[in-house]
Amino acid sequence: MKLQRTTLILILLALGLGSFVYFYEFRWKTQQEKVQEKKQQIFSFVADDVASLVIKTKKATIILERNQNSERPKWLMKSPHQAPASDAIVSYLMDLLVKGKSDRTLSISANQLPEFGLVQPQATIDIKLKNQKTHQLILGKSDFNRRLLYAQTDPGIKPDGNVNVLLVSTDFENAVNRELSEWKQSTDTGESKPLPSLNLPTPQNTK
Repeated sequence: MKLQRTTLILILLALGLGSFVYFYEFRWKTQQEKVQEKKQQIFSFVADDVASLVIKTKKATIILERNQNSERPKWLMKSPHQAPASDAIVSYLMDLLVKGKSDRTLSISANQLPEFGLVQPQATIDIKLKNQKTHQLILGKSDFNRRLLYAQTDPGIKPDGNVNVLLVSTDFENAVNRELSEWKQSTDTGESKPLPSLNLPTPQNTK
């Protein structure tokens, strides 16, 4: 009898474990995939559509324009200085704008925007396309666990009086909060610099 009871307990445990595995592997993962599918593309344009970018942060306003005269560099800084822009830095931001997706969208009242850091944002990105259309991305503060940023795209009030707030990757924060020197193309040409001369004592003749 004791053996049968033990066998029954083991069977029940196996069934319970099997149910858990089924729920996790199939039901939960399927739900997660549906959540992933609901992620929305932030913008619908492609990189080649963009003619200029204006990045405003608390440190500076950077104006970048696509270089029409040469393949390298692809971008030119127009303000606060005129200089070739770093293709790598601009491409990193451009990839986020073109390929980035919002994790989810919140509908809030306009008077709640300060709570999300969107009245005095950490940065705004104004995008002008070659067809003269414009877009804007406003970056607010991060969520409670600093995994995502609150943001707005092409802000406007909906008919119901609410506004949409997106949750986007914190990579945007890393992309725009840079020193001015990082936006410029490196001027290092790889040429070796001469070593400083050494004042060595003059050897004396010995007799």
